[in-house]
Amino acid sequence: MALGVASQQLDLLDPVTRFCEEALPANSIFAFLHEHRQMLFPDGMFTDLFAQIGRRSVPPSVVATVMVLQRLEGLSDREAVDRFTFDARWRYAAGVGGWDGAGRVGFAHTVLVDMRERLRRSDRPDRVFEVALDAARAAGLLGRRRVLDSTPLYDAVATMDTVTLIRSAIRGLLATADGDLAARLRAVLASGDDYTTTGKPVIDWDDKTARDALVDSRARDGYALLAVLDGLTLPEPVGQATRLLATVLGQDLETGDDGVLRIARKVAPDRVISTVDPEARHGHKTSHRGFDGYKGHIAVDPDAEIITATEVTAGNTGDAEPVADLITDLTDANEPAEDTAAVYGDAAYGAGEVLDRLDAAGIDIKTKVQPPNAPAGKFTKDRFDIDLQRQQVTCPGGVTIPIRPVQGHDRNAGRADFGSACATCPLRGHCTESKTGRSITIGHHEAHLAAARTRQTDLAWQADYRATRPKVERKIAHLMRRRHGGRRARMRGRTRIAADFTLLAAAVNLARLATLGLTHTRQHGWTLQPA
Repeated sequence: MALGVASQQLDLLDPVTRFCEEALPANSIFAFLHEHRQMLFPDGMFTDLFAQIGRRSVPPSVVATVMVLQRLEGLSDREAVDRFTFDARWRYAAGVGGWDGAGRVGFAHTVLVDMRERLRRSDRPDRVFEVALDAARAAGLLGRRRVLDSTPLYDAVATMDTVTLIRSAIRGLLATADGDLAARLRAVLASGDDYTTTGKPVIDWDDKTARDALVDSRARDGYALLAVLDGLTLPEPVGQATRLLATVLGQDLETGDDGVLRIARKVAPDRVISTVDPEARHGHKTSHRGFDGYKGHIAVDPDAEIITATEVTAGNTGDAEPVADLITDLTDANEPAEDTAAVYGDAAYGAGEVLDRLDAAGIDIKTKVQPPNAPAGKFTKDRFDIDLQRQQVTCPGGVTIPIRPVQGHDRNAGRADFGSACATCPLRGHCTESKTGRSITIGHHEAHLAAARTRQTDLAWQADYRATRPKVERKIAHLMRRRHGGRRARMRGRTRIAADFTLLAAAVNLARLATLGLTHTRQHGWTLQPA
């Protein structure tokens, strides 16, 4: 398919154009896209997605406009095409005019599916987000401060129980195998299950023996399939299905003393929850609030309220992990900036690794750090004087103990054991109930954590944090206001969900630029209109 090009010869007397120009506010997203669509995402920006010859596509500038409005409204592909066909505002934004001229009347909803797939396979899958960000940067809207936060993205599939997971993984493996291999695999199945249906076998679910027998028989079928495939060179689809089956069998099962495979009374730390979307995970936004799916992470410029970076991770990923990708515009600057950069975040971003990275990059650290805690109201860690220079710790009772190095530990670099000194200490009841006495662990980033806890006690630091940090919450509310494509993912798989989340951020940014009054002229480029 070849690149389609939108007509630039629009009828200025078109009734749709005249009506919208009179009725729409100047700072509406529809007016903004109508005025600047060709500057933001001209058809030529998508040349690499299409062939040189062939049937002409729907002009990409029109499709991109529809995709942006679709994400703002939280619409399905069919609903978005209906809006474009019948809503005068959408036609005005896309620059196609009314229904009685030469403008395009409509197109099939699969055009949107095709465009997303072409973008996903390209070298610049997030180009719509990039051009919106470039416009904000060219207008001088972006400063050197960033606020970080994350929000749950619920997956678009049903979470499966163990039996359904095993049967689904076996069914997927049998479906990907070719005729000869499929016959060899089916020959070792001993449960009597043909694995052609998605429903669970009919048994007496109140009978524990029947439940155990069901789990054991299906698990043994799975292990028998893996035994057949062991050592074989497999095509990639079969290899993926084999790895998924091995993961499912290994995460939930344990062998009892009687040799029967049963569901383990535990939750695997990285448990696959669906064979339809194997990258989705159990997540927890708080200790009391769980969800299934992914996390969407954003960095926001708090002054312009523009999203500067996005990332999507599995639901069980910590907020601190994608920080490096969210602040690359601060750390990868080609020239030194005059203003000091600053990064704000709640206590989820107060990990020692994050503090170390920000400090090394010369970034002002505005992330909160959790205060130390101790059980039953005992002395917390900050009641102890930790002298890293002398490698010693002094307890509230005045006893000083050297820090003993701990080898081969990812989180802790040292440890101070007070041991027998606690036996006769008059403060023991306020410090520990351990028979071996109190011990203090020293992390690899102890100095950064201690400095951060001291820094956040400053009243000016607290005032700045309270004035800046909540802005990211409002921006997340803008992203999540539509459930479909907002809080609830529209796609499956982290890569596709990440692309959709970034497109949503681009749409929200464009709406923000319209509200701010951004405009483009040949003489001045992107500038803000005077109030």
